[in-house]
Amino acid sequence: MKPRKNTKRVPSFRKLLRTSQIKLDNKLKNKQYKQKSAAKKYRKEQKKLREAVRDAISRKPFPLEEGKKKQVARKWEEKEEEEDALPLDMMDEDDLKLMEDLAQKASFLTRDLSSNEPVHIKKRKHESVIEKYEKVPRRLQTEPEKELIHLLPIKDKSGIIPQAVEKPVLDAHEEEEDTEDVEEAEDFNEEPLPVLTPEEMAAQRRQKLQERKMHIAALASAILSEPDSNIKKLKELRAMLMEQDPNVAVIVRKLVMVSLMEIFKDIAPSYKIRPLTEAEKATKVKKETQKLREFEEGLVSQYKFYLENLEQAIKDWKQRKLKKSNVISLKAYKGLAEVAVKCLCELLVALPHFNFHNNIIVLIVPLMNDPSKMISELCVEAVKKLFKQDKLGYASLGVVKVISGLVRGRNYDVRPEVLKVFLHLRIKEVELQKDSEDIAPKKKFMTYKEKRKNLSRMQRKWKKAEEKLERELLEAEASESKEKKLKLHTETLNIVFVTYFRILKKAQKSPLLPAVLEGLAKFAHLINVEFFDDLLIVLHSLIASGDLSYRESLHCILSAFHILSGQGDVLNIDPMKFYTHLYKTLFSLHAGGTNEDIGIVLQCLDIMFAKRRKQVSQQRALAFLKRLSILALHVLPNSSVGILATNRVFMQTFPRMDLLLDNESQGSGVYLPELDEPEHCNAQNTALWELHLLQRHYHPTVQKFASHLIAGAPAEGSGALPLDLSQRSATELFETYCMKEMTFNPPVASVTRRRKDTFLQMDSFVDEELNKQLQQHISETVAHTPLDFAKHLKESSLA
Repeated sequence: MKPRKNTKRVPSFRKLLRTSQIKLDNKLKNKQYKQKSAAKKYRKEQKKLREAVRDAISRKPFPLEEGKKKQVARKWEEKEEEEDALPLDMMDEDDLKLMEDLAQKASFLTRDLSSNEPVHIKKRKHESVIEKYEKVPRRLQTEPEKELIHLLPIKDKSGIIPQAVEKPVLDAHEEEEDTEDVEEAEDFNEEPLPVLTPEEMAAQRRQKLQERKMHIAALASAILSEPDSNIKKLKELRAMLMEQDPNVAVIVRKLVMVSLMEIFKDIAPSYKIRPLTEAEKATKVKKETQKLREFEEGLVSQYKFYLENLEQAIKDWKQRKLKKSNVISLKAYKGLAEVAVKCLCELLVALPHFNFHNNIIVLIVPLMNDPSKMISELCVEAVKKLFKQDKLGYASLGVVKVISGLVRGRNYDVRPEVLKVFLHLRIKEVELQKDSEDIAPKKKFMTYKEKRKNLSRMQRKWKKAEEKLERELLEAEASESKEKKLKLHTETLNIVFVTYFRILKKAQKSPLLPAVLEGLAKFAHLINVEFFDDLLIVLHSLIASGDLSYRESLHCILSAFHILSGQGDVLNIDPMKFYTHLYKTLFSLHAGGTNEDIGIVLQCLDIMFAKRRKQVSQQRALAFLKRLSILALHVLPNSSVGILATNRVFMQTFPRMDLLLDNESQGSGVYLPELDEPEHCNAQNTALWELHLLQRHYHPTVQKFASHLIAGAPAEGSGALPLDLSQRSATELFETYCMKEMTFNPPVASVTRRRKDTFLQMDSFVDEELNKQLQQHISETVAHTPLDFAKHLKESSLA
């Protein structure tokens, strides 16, 4: 009978190695657990032994003290006196001898005669305590097990043999040498430091600072050259944020903050790094992938610690508390906090896609309301930049949410600049279309000639089908991104309007009201139609209350007409009260501080007349035309140019505006310039005589506009305006000719000064005939006669 064949497969080397590694790990864990438990047991025994020794020492019998001896001697003397007081004949000789014998024994002196205990009972008690202590078993100190270093296993015929080596331990002799070295170093440190002069101290500080700068530069250049390999040097560089040398601590920390900020801006990827799941960590990956994972993990952790350090610098400045190390003074905290805020603002704008961006927003937004003007302006400018460059809307939505919560949490007691940043949000329909085109990936397809030249017939057929599919995918991708963006913008606007409406409802006398009205004026065309009636009533009540400034009332008017010009066309609302208010308050403007408000007035006039010309009567247009012409005489040149450009639009938009260019009156009545009702002031019976004065204005552009209007504002011909003036709106002209920077537009021609040495002789400036007479007079000889001042008096006396 043949022997039965063994069908069991021999385990592979990898399997054996894997199982042996598991066994080794388990053995190591068991060994470590045993060592821990043995050490714990040893500590408990030592503790019990110490307690037993302490108890024995407290109960040890003490010898008789000198005080006690004195007290016993005093008692003995008293007894002797008593005995002396007793007559000796009353005591027997045997009793007296017994008493003397007992007096020689110490136990008799220390014994309490009233007790029935034996004489040496206390001594026995103390002896029992010591005997009890002696009976405690002595245990030698167990040596702790030596640590093992596990090596790679060896495989032979018998199987896998685990390898381990004991960790080397320093000898007692070496330890003694180390302690001696430490003691010597301590003795060396105790020596008094040499006293340095101020010049030497300054030179030493410069040297230290230069060394730190070189170290920072070396680390930064190494990280930037190979971020994957040198990611650990980020930790070393970040450790310099805790510089402890008080001479250079402040400057070094500032330099490290800025250096780390620039490094993170350069090496941070263009995507958000997410943490790995347990399944992803367990799977085996390539070396390149593992290296990338380690780099990303190290980058995120160091970036997080860096942001925490910046936050701590700001908190230290806010709390104004000195630390135990006392390396940095209280005054230096502000400088560190300002640098930290600058770094956070740069990261907020530069890395809106990266990790912890929402944490940066939560830090920056409350600082917009900081009492420090510099820090507040830094944060406000950073948020404005973020809004302007944010095309998708994720970052803008996060900032708007935090601002809304801040305003509500502070009970509307925040700076107006915090709400004015909403004006820089990129939420417009035109920009939405533009941005979707910009964001849509542009694919370059081959032309027909290139296909004919480079591809065969079959390849051209496949290429055509492939390009068609790619176009469809790109269109779907673009529409999807546009839908996402519209959704984000809708959510953002809802939060903005909720904030605005809360302030209008609960804090009408708040300093935030101008910013709210300005924001409503910009975004009013995007408000839901359901809120139009209530919002117009609120705006009119604010104007009628008289509590608003002139600029705030202009924003109310602009908001109302933005509402009515957009979706509000379907509403049957007469805005005559807003026309009347604007007409009544036009003369509040002048060449002083209110000159800047003319820009808002020009926007109001454009939306009230140019965009609603069908709803405006001729009398109203004539009244505004006349009052605006009067106003052009009292304002700065840029305002005059903007007003005259608006008058040009009036004359070209509304018929029969040339009535005001004629001296003859039309109809009955007299023009009443003081009346505040534009419909009833009889503006048709006056003339635009102000244009003749504006023709002699010192600004050449005002002269051109005045001459153009006197000619009837023709679009062509000799009286027409040049293209650079006719194609611009009134608001653009107002901004173009602004004199904020104290510059004149157009610039005044410079006059060359004449030098004194270039003057010629005097006769070159004199007429020829006059020159001849002068020469003749000079050539004549003059007879000098003596002057007689009393001649007239003599003649009068003779007469």
